[in-house]
Amino acid sequence: MIEIKHLTKSFDGRIVIHDISTVFETGKTNLIIGRSGSGKTVLLKNVIGLMTPDSGEVIFDGRNILNMNKHETLVLRREMGLLFQGSALFDSMTVLENVMFPLNMFSKETVRERRKRAISCLERVDMSDTYDLYPSEISGGMMKRAAIARAIALQPKYLFCDEPNSGLDPKTALIIDDLIHSITKEYGMTTVINTHDMNSVMNIGENIVFTKDGINEWNGTKEQVISSQNKALEDFIFASDLLRKAKKMQEKTE
Repeated sequence: MIEIKHLTKSFDGRIVIHDISTVFETGKTNLIIGRSGSGKTVLLKNVIGLMTPDSGEVIFDGRNILNMNKHETLVLRREMGLLFQGSALFDSMTVLENVMFPLNMFSKETVRERRKRAISCLERVDMSDTYDLYPSEISGGMMKRAAIARAIALQPKYLFCDEPNSGLDPKTALIIDDLIHSITKEYGMTTVINTHDMNSVMNIGENIVFTKDGINEWNGTKEQVISSQNKALEDFIFASDLLRKAKKMQEKTE
């Protein structure tokens, strides 16, 4: 579990994150949603330690990241898996070498053991026939799956995903969503996903944080999204005519 308490972040006197408090739950897919410029990316960067907030607390299972010494921070970093928006695979490395990269950096296992674990992770994301291929030789969806395999190679307690469906077609995006969700359950991770994809919200949104103008505007589940009475959330969500029609149908049956 990750607890956010009264987090505030500003740049040149302009407040981007204002007094946000929320909880990201263990074993669930926690989604941060909001329009561009709503503060969700800055919030995620403060949570994983890429930025330092002006005030507030970020607590990983009782450990405040802002009070950690260098060794404690390194231990926490090893417990994090990161999935970047552009996959961020190394072009000069094969798929297998990419997945082995964090293992080579942080694991004390033998080369044979590291290779075995990397292969296991690739098999978990249905990439067993791509070991010797380079990123330029696989599709965007396969690159995302390879990036997921790399992110879970160190068996993290926390998985952070920044716009994991960016650049993917709707069908592939759903596959990536389902993969992230199933891995979250399988490993019992605390997964935090930064997204503006409403398909992801309705598919895997177990715990949703909606930000607007740097404020935690609404918290809830995908089941509660449709019936929400929050005007800002409605304006964000029901920009999709399909979802607006779904809400009207629900209201007629009540």
